[in-house]
Amino acid sequence: MARQSADARREQLVEAAIRVMIRDGVAKATTRAIVGEAGLPLGAFHYCFRSKQELLHSVIERIMLGSVAIPLGPVEEGAAAPDLIRSTLYTYWDLIRERPEEHQLTYELAQFALREPGLADVARRQYRHYLQVNVDHLQAVAERAGIRWATDITVLARFGLNFLDGLTLNWLIDRDDAQALSALDAYAEYLDGQIAR
Repeated sequence: MARQSADARREQLVEAAIRVMIRDGVAKATTRAIVGEAGLPLGAFHYCFRSKQELLHSVIERIMLGSVAIPLGPVEEGAAAPDLIRSTLYTYWDLIRERPEEHQLTYELAQFALREPGLADVARRQYRHYLQVNVDHLQAVAERAGIRWATDITVLARFGLNFLDGLTLNWLIDRDDAQALSALDAYAEYLDGQIAR
């Protein structure tokens, strides 16, 4: 069997850690469980990572990369801004519903990181990244719809992040699709009211 590079093993361990955390939770993601999931010897972990903290840092980084952009919803060219806003929110929500366990893990990791010495900054960086994703999304909507936001875009993005974060967590708990979609519709109406006219 060919020897793997350290980078390939690191990748394997990060992916295995994510699978273990999704299945069993962050608290049960021991180094032994992670290397077992990866099919590697225990020594491989210490060869690739200085500590479990370093691995967790890599896991959070990987999850952040998965939220690079909120895709614009499918609408006809020249569609009205409210239609684009609603379509985009529904497209985002489809992504949440497709991978609920990954989104649950993001909450668990953020809380864990805030309590773990040396990882709190990673959680802060995670949420700064999410804020920037929301800013970028609002800019893309404005450009495509040919509108301008009446509210400072960073304030609007933070409000949106807080809303979507809360809605996602609430849905992970109750799985009430109808209520979630109603809330998204109300948020779409709110955003429509934030367009400069």
